[in-house]
Amino acid sequence: MVNRDINFSLWLDFVERDYLKNEFPKLIENGIINGATSNPSIFALAITTSPAYKEQLDSLSGKSAKEKYEALAIEDIRTAAKALRSSYDEGNDGYISIEVDPFLSNDTQGTIEEGKRLFAAIGEPNVMVKVPATEAGYEAMTALISTGISVNATLIFSPKQAQKCLKAIKKGLDSFESDGGGRVEAVISIFVSRFDRLLDVELELEGLDVSKTGIYNAAKIYNLIEGKHTPSVRTLFASTGVKGDKLEADYYMRELLAPHSVNTAPLATIEAYIETEASAPKLPIEEDVINGYFTKLADNGFDMDEVYSQLLKEGLEAFEKAFQEMLDSLK
Repeated sequence: MVNRDINFSLWLDFVERDYLKNEFPKLIENGIINGATSNPSIFALAITTSPAYKEQLDSLSGKSAKEKYEALAIEDIRTAAKALRSSYDEGNDGYISIEVDPFLSNDTQGTIEEGKRLFAAIGEPNVMVKVPATEAGYEAMTALISTGISVNATLIFSPKQAQKCLKAIKKGLDSFESDGGGRVEAVISIFVSRFDRLLDVELELEGLDVSKTGIYNAAKIYNLIEGKHTPSVRTLFASTGVKGDKLEADYYMRELLAPHSVNTAPLATIEAYIETEASAPKLPIEEDVINGYFTKLADNGFDMDEVYSQLLKEGLEAFEKAFQEMLDSLK
């Protein structure tokens, strides 16, 4: 559930046309969520498996695969934005995110142009443009925010990425304010569970704690972001769903409950969280505790810089693969 007393927001990491028209508004009305996110993998799954898109697809005959995708995605994001508009108008988040073409992750100008174009086509103010945290992406974040477009900086794994996001976002906010200002916000999306899926087998063999790396890394970046004391910039904890049955479904959500933060999660994870909702925040965690954990990893031969690089590479490739497969299905 959303907890406005500590400024904790819960966003649904899922879009699908029929769901957006039916169940989605009920989650908002019941105060369970106050935002939503999408990504190339989510859209790929929805468009390739749901019959809800057939009628619109039939009307798009003759269009390119990407034109078809954008028409479908824009319609869904607009539907979600309208459902969330009352939350947005109340200052209770109300954002829905759409990601730029993942093949633009190293193209600053292409990212800026596509972000502006998608935002204008959707035509709703409560849309966040998702931009991957790459060198090209940082410049794009600044440019989009400076024009009043809210940004979801995504695929953050390392504190260094988060630092660069903060710098880029602050530059954009300062520029926007100097031009008159208005409402523009940003979230820095830290991916969590992928650390543990990558490292837990090796950690267990070494006799070290498992299913903790993602949490401590996210806690470190959360402290970094909160240390900047920028109300319009928050930590978003992403990739908080659990794979397999070794952990409780809402494990990452409960362990990362924090003031002035957002958690985006799949529906099943949110449903599990509602049943066993934590009563008190688990963050912040003291820096010496976090640093002690990573020192132990380093002492046992784990190179976090290598881990960060691998996870970012895999994340970018996964979104490109899902996006390409979806485009191929629309040809």
